[in-house]
Amino acid sequence: MLDVLIIGAGPVGLACALETQRKGLKVAIAEKGALVNSLVGYPTNMEFFSTPELLEIGGYPFPTAHYKPLREDALDYYQRVARDEKLDIRLHEKVLKLDGEQGNFTVSTSKGEIPTRNVILATGFYDLPNLLGVPGEDLSHVSHYYKEPYQHVLQHVVVIGAKNSSAKAALQLTRAGAKVTLIVRGPEVSNSVKYWIRPDLINRIAEGRITAHFNSTVTAIHPEAIEILTPDGPLTIPTDFVYALTGYHPDEALLGRFRVEPDPTDEACAPLFNPQTHETSRRGVFVAGTVCGGRATSRWFIENGRHHAQLIAAYLAGQVLGSAGQ
Repeated sequence: MLDVLIIGAGPVGLACALETQRKGLKVAIAEKGALVNSLVGYPTNMEFFSTPELLEIGGYPFPTAHYKPLREDALDYYQRVARDEKLDIRLHEKVLKLDGEQGNFTVSTSKGEIPTRNVILATGFYDLPNLLGVPGEDLSHVSHYYKEPYQHVLQHVVVIGAKNSSAKAALQLTRAGAKVTLIVRGPEVSNSVKYWIRPDLINRIAEGRITAHFNSTVTAIHPEAIEILTPDGPLTIPTDFVYALTGYHPDEALLGRFRVEPDPTDEACAPLFNPQTHETSRRGVFVAGTVCGGRATSRWFIENGRHHAQLIAAYLAGQVLGSAGQ
């Protein structure tokens, strides 16, 4: 039986495995996709907003030639840490449910059952996009994930949203030769867009290279056009491809199946947990990383979420090893 099963092999999940294993506990990770699956899905050559030392886990230096690491640097770094620490990682194994109680849990996965004394949920949020909820959102030319611009040269592309991901996508697409229209629900490009990206986007809109519709919402998507409602009335925009980059949210259904209660005082529906130990309302089930913020996905990043691993590991070592010595 495992002492700890960690669900999610992202940077924070790896940090949890590393810290608990170093405490002498028997640990494994179950991951429904690839190692650091969210990073695999990030845009090609995406630049992190953090410096290398803020992305490090387990004391391993993060070597890179860039002041701010690229996606590819991080993919290489985290797989090397996982390999060097000889972590037990079970990839492409989706977790379905949790039965039992602390000390005697059974986690059912797509490949079988895993007995464990404790569980850490480090599932992030990138796998579940915030849907527009409009007709046509499920069409094949609509995506909630942006990778790179080159397939859209000379095409009409609509980008929905006005935060960092949509701003960078709109700029890249424009410079690659796409004809970009930006749909923004608010009155302007969000002030949360990074200071070196926001003026670039505003200037491209001002010079007419990017068409922007503010205070506008999407009402329907068709194979060759998108319908929006603007302050001046309805508008139909011809389009070849749509990027609905409207954010993401944690797997609330999984939290529910694990009987992790939401914090009734938190509008973001964050899970209820002890900030000193990160144990949730269900004994033996812990949360780490961005999932701790619920739908407020900007509360926790790799930089501060990685420290959850140390709190949880210290607590579990005392619980598991202390009981074993009695």
